[in-house]
Amino acid sequence: MISVPIQRLRPDARLPAYQTDHAAGMDLHAAPPDGEPITIPPGVVRLIPCGFALAVPEGYEAQVRPRSGLSTKHRVGMPNAPGTIDADYRGEVMVPLINHGDAEFVVTPGLRIAQMLVLPVPRVVWDEVDALHETARGAGGFGHTGT
Repeated sequence: MISVPIQRLRPDARLPAYQTDHAAGMDLHAAPPDGEPITIPPGVVRLIPCGFALAVPEGYEAQVRPRSGLSTKHRVGMPNAPGTIDADYRGEVMVPLINHGDAEFVVTPGLRIAQMLVLPVPRVVWDEVDALHETARGAGGFGHTGT
């Protein structure tokens, strides 16, 4: 378990929370600054504030992922899933939501809009070589094994 400093930016903001004992992600809740619902018309992306900032520890990232319920019930998702919150970001956590549906979608204060996981991120050092070792797959990609 790691400890992550978090700052509530508005009194009504709900902090990320696990909804079940074995949940991988913590739910993120909408916290518009004015407390008013945010309407997302069809085909439009809106940035939804969560009302908190955090200090992800060095060597980690916070991944923001869509909620399956919003996508299956309302056709609302994230255009950049998963989103990454880097260890040096200190601004308000916000979630971009896109409405793929045919009707407006209203984000009310407190609505669960995404989920967040805090995960380790190893640093990579490149080892440039003249050739890579061969595999059975080789350079096959983009559906090379079928649909």
